[in-house]
Amino acid sequence: MSTLDATRAELALLVLYLNKAETRDKICRAIQYGSKFLSNGQPGTAQTVDKNTSLARKVFRLFKFVNDLHALISPVPQGSPLHLVLLGKSKNALLSTFLFLDQIVWLGRSGIYKNKERAELIGQISLYCWMGSSICSTLVEIGELSRLSASVKKLKDLKGSDKYKNEQYQAKLQKSNDRSLALVKAAMDIVVAVGLLQLAPKKVTPRVTGAFGFVSSLISCYQLLPAPAKAKAH
Repeated sequence: MSTLDATRAELALLVLYLNKAETRDKICRAIQYGSKFLSNGQPGTAQTVDKNTSLARKVFRLFKFVNDLHALISPVPQGSPLHLVLLGKSKNALLSTFLFLDQIVWLGRSGIYKNKERAELIGQISLYCWMGSSICSTLVEIGELSRLSASVKKLKDLKGSDKYKNEQYQAKLQKSNDRSLALVKAAMDIVVAVGLLQLAPKKVTPRVTGAFGFVSSLISCYQLLPAPAKAKAH
């Protein structure tokens, strides 16, 4: 493949990546929390960027609650443990509720919904729902990693030189890596939610919230990369 063909292929992957609304949302999220980190809650340009980007992101998420509502009523894979199924469905229910309520918050901040006090209360409730969904995600990832670890142990009887050539072993190893990354992101999102709700203002300051949110956003951007681009990143 010539250099020009390789460049075209890489640009095609970039176009595919940036065409996703979810990708643009996560890039905006990185800008939002990066600005929060820089402002540390103090008035100025960075705080203005933080607030404006936060409001703009809510437009990307209009009607997105339908996705998790669909996941909530979809059948689960056979053989899934009941406790993980319940946690997964709880995550879908809480995230769908958060995204639905977030639309009312957007209406309030846009001036369409006039009751500001109720809009603020709904905003608080929506953040608690998001924190709850992040906790459920964390527990699901821990459970799935435990299951993967048990299945990988069954392949330990393969010789060291052979197991890395075994497709089943490689697939489980890749799943384990993906789950570990998802676990880190979910755990960081819990800290972000605590910061936004100001549940521990002395420890989780706006700067800490911004730092955790920025890293979490970068992980999300990586997770959305097309498979060929991920392979190059490794």
